[in-house]
Amino acid sequence: MQATERLYFTDSSLLQFQAQILQIESGAGVDKILLDRTAFYPTGGGQPFDTGRLNDVEVIDVVEEDGGVIFHIVEQTGHLSVGQTIEASIDKSRRLDHLQQHSGQHILSQAFIQACNAETHSFHMGGQTSTIDIELSSPTDEAMRAAEEIANAIIFDNRPMRVHLLDEAGAALLPLRKETAISGTIRIIEVEDFDWSPCGGTHARQTGQIGLIVIKSFERVKSNLTRVEFVCGHRALEGYRAANQTAVTTARLFSVGREGAPELVAKAIQENKSLRKRMRDLLELAMQAEAAQLLNNTPSSGNCKIIKAVFDNRDAEEIRLLATKITQQEPAIALLATRDANGAKLVFARSTNLSQNMGQWLGEACQLLGGRGGGRPEMAQGGGSDITKLEEALQLASEKA
Repeated sequence: MQATERLYFTDSSLLQFQAQILQIESGAGVDKILLDRTAFYPTGGGQPFDTGRLNDVEVIDVVEEDGGVIFHIVEQTGHLSVGQTIEASIDKSRRLDHLQQHSGQHILSQAFIQACNAETHSFHMGGQTSTIDIELSSPTDEAMRAAEEIANAIIFDNRPMRVHLLDEAGAALLPLRKETAISGTIRIIEVEDFDWSPCGGTHARQTGQIGLIVIKSFERVKSNLTRVEFVCGHRALEGYRAANQTAVTTARLFSVGREGAPELVAKAIQENKSLRKRMRDLLELAMQAEAAQLLNNTPSSGNCKIIKAVFDNRDAEEIRLLATKITQQEPAIALLATRDANGAKLVFARSTNLSQNMGQWLGEACQLLGGRGGGRPEMAQGGGSDITKLEEALQLASEKA
């Protein structure tokens, strides 16, 4: 089968074209349409496929198979037939987005070579951001900013980006950034006086079409590789809008300008940490006092006191702390529970000089509540949804003592 003529190879700005249907394969609710030529880009080289229409039929996927044959996947409609000449159109915003990201990747990859001698190992274009893995074992903020500055300087120069279709001998004469395994006709993308790279993707005519390159983050993914997350063009604009909205909203909360917000946020975080520590200290004192009051109001039963209490809408961690304070002050068993509309949570604890198994007691109590729980012999936690049997569960546990 003859390879499909790729119209985007020489003109990535082409969005409408005519083509003849050579073949239709039907199955699983879709048709695979083979055209004699296409401007639709198929998934490959880290870049997703184009979308658009064949006449009035929506293209939902574009795939390349062996031999350079490109199929257009559409839902089965019966509107298309072999031999028919169709009018095809490509989604403009998706094509522009992919064009900006892929062209930006070429420039950023060369920028990293110039900034820190880091060659690109792989490229992936995602729905929100893109990534390149570069050969850099010790990434720094300075290296990222240097590459970003070089890349954007090339964009702002609005340099021509040219397509060259050459044979292997011609390609070998060029200062290619990376080697290619392709034989026969090789497609080379040139960024004037900056970069030469073999590539089959869609690209801008001028670097100014890319708009802007922004590095969002970076991280080491292997001992010698760094993954760089970046956005270009309209994605960079959307990212700025989101970041600016967050910054402005935060600043308004503090009644300051956007530039003054970070200092006040840092101050608020530190104050919050101090307040949380103070609250923990006060909670410890409160639980100590509450535990003493419960012990004073409870008579001894044998060699210990059994504290049984049910609270409404109380934090489970708080009753756990209360149980700890009770069992630390004198020989005691704490059978505590908190309940709300969703169910009950239980904490059973004992002093260390006692021998009862709280994990076993709590497991039996939770079964009665339609739940489960467990823990150590000294302390256990659990719960259940049947709060109507909560008092009964605590009473049965207290009778074991």
